[in-house]
Amino acid sequence: MGYLHIYTGNGKGKTTCALGLLMRAVGAGWPVAFLQFDKGFEGKNEHYHERAVLRQFPGVDLLFYGLERMQADGKFRFANVPGDLEQAQAGLEAAAGLVEKHKHKMVILDEIVTCIGTGLLTETDLLSLISKYREMESPCELILTGRGATEQLIAAADLVTEMSLVKHYWYSHKQDAREGVEY
Repeated sequence: MGYLHIYTGNGKGKTTCALGLLMRAVGAGWPVAFLQFDKGFEGKNEHYHERAVLRQFPGVDLLFYGLERMQADGKFRFANVPGDLEQAQAGLEAAAGLVEKHKHKMVILDEIVTCIGTGLLTETDLLSLISKYREMESPCELILTGRGATEQLIAAADLVTEMSLVKHYWYSHKQDAREGVEY
């Protein structure tokens, strides 16, 4: 049986940690699904550059749900628009399908936890997904990332790591996200 991991907190490194697990799993020959929530891709402008590398890995299925949030000027769109909720729901359905199929030995749901705080998903949505995962005694490792893991999510997990923000240049220098570092 696989384990449920949660990588949360206000510090940098949640997605990066999940990518490290993905690389380790691919190195071991595991099939991996990497599903990103709220990090859309409209088919032209790729703002999350890790995807260029991930597309080269054999056995990795990439799925992206969410409308484009990165603006042409490099700033991030924080406010939700109507299509964001629909995309989150479609991603949740895809995640449930991935867990049920047992095709992958690791399923990463990047930024799914953050969707609770942004109102795109509810805690109940995630707890229902986790319940299905547990009921099936899934052999895959299920990885959830994002800020704001609730007490119930933490209680349901087998491994929880909280990234702690100590200092960040966005706050001290008003530095916008930088290509190659934040995206």
